[in-house]
Amino acid sequence: MTKPKEKSPLNVRLELGGTNLKTRKSWREKLENPPKGLPKVVRGPSSWEKRFGGRRVLVATPLLVDGLIRKVRTGKLVTIKQIRGRLAKDFNADSTCPLTTGIFVRISAEVAEEDKRSESKKITPYWRVIRDNGSLNEKLPGGVKAQAAHLRKEGHVILPGKGKKPPQVKDFEKYLQKL
Repeated sequence: MTKPKEKSPLNVRLELGGTNLKTRKSWREKLENPPKGLPKVVRGPSSWEKRFGGRRVLVATPLLVDGLIRKVRTGKLVTIKQIRGRLAKDFNADSTCPLTTGIFVRISAEVAEEDKRSESKKITPYWRVIRDNGSLNEKLPGGVKAQAAHLRKEGHVILPGKGKKPPQVKDFEKYLQKL
């Protein structure tokens, strides 16, 4: 007789009617309840100087990123680099963590989609966030097709992607909003 496997405390499951359901935070919970201790500026090793432009790197929160995205007006755009730069300036850091900033843009976008489905009047215009080279972000809800559709409605011209490269906003520099 074999002994049943014990469940890992990291992979807690609810057993309902024989179905295993993982307990997960909703996108809204992720937006509004960041990990404890954030935002914070961390001091990294000297190798961060070249990689991040300095050793003092901000780890922001989803709400801070969401707040900046909400400031982008119709017809305007913002890059991830601009968001990171503004946050770093606000917290007197050399830069902002690119990994967490990207994750927080995604969280903000997913909450905006939930708000849209619940017919909220004011949603975060996440589709106005583009990559630093003007290309669209395939990780946002609906992928580049949905982002392109939103941007076309606001008057932007979308250039097709080449090979594996995603589509880009034509002359995106003209439309960048200062944060």
